[in-house]
Amino acid sequence: MKELVEFIAKSLVDDPTQVRVTETEGPREVRIELRVAEGDQGRVIGRNGRIANSMRSLLRVIASRKGVRSSLDIV
Repeated sequence: MKELVEFIAKSLVDDPTQVRVTETEGPREVRIELRVAEGDQGRVIGRNGRIANSMRSLLRVIASRKGVRSSLDIV
């Protein structure tokens, strides 16, 4: 899951070297934290949060196949 978020974020931003993805796994939950450069946050979030919501939907599908819950935080 971490690799998917990292790939999508690096494809969207102007400075892919600033993309940092942290994955924290619990027994029933996976939490992913995405950090990008200050100027690229708007690109990752998208208009009305559409891109962020799409990434969350993809993560939810992958997590449900593994039997866990997922959350994505963009910082």
